[in-house]
Amino acid sequence: MDRRTRPPTNDARTRAGMDRRTFLQRSGIAAMGVAGVDASALPPEPAEPHVRGYRTLGRTGLRVSDISLGSGGGFENAGVVRHAYERGITYFDTAESYRGGSSETMIGEALRDVRDKLTITSKVVTRAKWKRGRMMKALEGSLRRLRTDYVDIYMSHAVNNVARLQSDEWREFTALAKRQGKIRFTGMSGHGGHLIECLDYAIDHDLVDVVLTAYNFGSDPAFYERFTKSFDFVANQDGLPRVLAKAHAKGVGVTVMKTLMGARLNDMAPYEWGSATFPRAAMRWVLSNQNVAAAVLSMKTKARIDEMLRASGDSEVRPADARLLRGYVAANSTTYCRNACSDCTGSCPLGVPIADVLRTRMYEVDYGDSQLARSGYAALDTNASPCLSCANPTCIDACPYGLEIPTLTRQTAQLQRSAGRSQRG
Repeated sequence: MDRRTRPPTNDARTRAGMDRRTFLQRSGIAAMGVAGVDASALPPEPAEPHVRGYRTLGRTGLRVSDISLGSGGGFENAGVVRHAYERGITYFDTAESYRGGSSETMIGEALRDVRDKLTITSKVVTRAKWKRGRMMKALEGSLRRLRTDYVDIYMSHAVNNVARLQSDEWREFTALAKRQGKIRFTGMSGHGGHLIECLDYAIDHDLVDVVLTAYNFGSDPAFYERFTKSFDFVANQDGLPRVLAKAHAKGVGVTVMKTLMGARLNDMAPYEWGSATFPRAAMRWVLSNQNVAAAVLSMKTKARIDEMLRASGDSEVRPADARLLRGYVAANSTTYCRNACSDCTGSCPLGVPIADVLRTRMYEVDYGDSQLARSGYAALDTNASPCLSCANPTCIDACPYGLEIPTLTRQTAQLQRSAGRSQRG
């Protein structure tokens, strides 16, 4: 067995995590900043932010904007959605669960008169016991809020279990909805620990036309290999680039989310210059993968849309971009929980879903989105409360990236407990 894919022992995990952490911290952001970058090496600023790249979404044949609008974080108002359309964005991603349905409502309000010029995706989290009728009711609720007779793509949302993909009820529901003209294509979204397993199953069994998956420079081993070649660590997400390539080869459209590796945008502001900014560097990294049709970004404001659109149509990762991305990793690698990594699964005897807990921490601490964090935390079957009184955490060596799991889960539990008190007060 290759040593890079061999499951590490706890001691090996600790050494690998600490070695990487030490390397990143010693490297430091300052040493990886963009100070002294030759201005001539930077791409020119577009005169006006606008979509400049469109790609075909697999076998659907739909042409979609490479920078697309997600709605998990909500919007300041419906005018933000309209601004995205006027800037050339043609792909809009939403779900019935986003902001209690209000994200769908704003998209419907802003775009009802241009519906035939857009691609709209919505999603639903189904449960094991759901029947076709309940799924159809959820779809029809989305259609009402979106003010449309159909969605182009309807996805099974946040899939983290192959059993959900095996549901006869889902297949029969989507077949009926297609016959009735309520959906055109089907898909799945996911960002949990079993993501690669679920993607492989869905693609191999021809269950989806489109996938939405977490993907960023921090989840691609090729990124780390460029500057950590001398370190012995496990690249346990090497399956993600592989499965995206397989999806593309089989005609499955690939859209991606979580593209900013936690989105701590202010961390790199002192080291940005001209067109060399962290968000644009991250986007150029994602779009350099030609298997990706669109990056789906939650953008609450017109200003954020304009900033991200400056990377549209540009898939060349430049030296200045690479330095910013490395600097970001130096600052955040030991607190960022990698999507699609399942190494910590089962390490808590009390059943705390560590990766799910840390995702809600990301929403709260990194995104600054308390509402999304609270709703995600409340939806967990088991939350992080047991971590507050755990005297002998067995999860301490469970992360190959060196995350101090007990510290981070306790912090999450404390944040959510405080938020609960504030709401009651």
